[in-house]
Amino acid sequence: MHTKTAEFVSPKHPDKICDFIADSILDAYLALDPDSRVAVEVMGGHKAITISGEITSKATVDIKKVVADIVGTEYTINVFATKQSREIAQGVDIGGAGDQGIMIGHAFSETPNLMPLEYDLARDLCKKIYAKYPYDGKVQVTLEGTGVKTVVASFQNTKTEELEALVKSLISAEEYLINPAGVWTIGGFDADSGLSGRKIIIDNYGPEHQVGGGSFSGKDYTKVDRSAAYIARKIAVELLKEKSAKQVDVKLAYAIGKAEPVMAVALIDGKEMPIPAKYDLSPWGIKKYLRLDQVKFANTSQWGHFGNNFNWDN
Repeated sequence: MHTKTAEFVSPKHPDKICDFIADSILDAYLALDPDSRVAVEVMGGHKAITISGEITSKATVDIKKVVADIVGTEYTINVFATKQSREIAQGVDIGGAGDQGIMIGHAFSETPNLMPLEYDLARDLCKKIYAKYPYDGKVQVTLEGTGVKTVVASFQNTKTEELEALVKSLISAEEYLINPAGVWTIGGFDADSGLSGRKIIIDNYGPEHQVGGGSFSGKDYTKVDRSAAYIARKIAVELLKEKSAKQVDVKLAYAIGKAEPVMAVALIDGKEMPIPAKYDLSPWGIKKYLRLDQVKFANTSQWGHFGNNFNWDN
């Protein structure tokens, strides 16, 4: 019997706040200049936020105001941003990828939103707890086969007995570990520092399944570690439905400055096949097919990038 575990964290977790800030900055630039090139990283904690990265845009955005509107005016906000380097830009200008990398997408028949069961259960539990306790928190779900063996839930500003009652009403398990280190009231940036792009596994499909390794938040579509991961998911979803498969895995790889991937394959229930030629896998083709110019990227940063009814999930 296969044992699997997945975790999830709330939007008030320090890393997720940083992801939200990064994508809010991206959205602010894209709203004024859809051709903006943005690649920013965010670190925050203990009344200080640091933004570092590369931004090339016709727009002028008050980054400090964007951040202060999210975290509050009591934070010291440091911005270290330059334009995209000429060497990178020369490849992107002709339609090439903004970086090399490997991107992987999956689709699974075991849940209605085509995500892994353990991941889906962990996210759903976290969402429902957060609806009542909108604070820093995290959960973990361990499966044995399709049965839930252990559930872990730790949420700020909760009474353990009340949180346990809520969790038990939401999911049945053999064992519950609720606030296992005790009740806690200091959370978020007051308790810990955060970094954008650090929750890669949560942003993808959980630890049981391959990811390419690139993070998503704070990056425009020319950074294929984001956009190509989205198209890989889209292709996996469409092939799963077309082939009535149990699982589809799509693997893409790019070279910086080149528009077409150097690898593009799909595994349908473990059998490898090339990606159908109808898909334009260039950065521009991905943007067009997934209508990325219509996406508010901050919406993708909080509850995982897949299985949330985004354009690449349908």
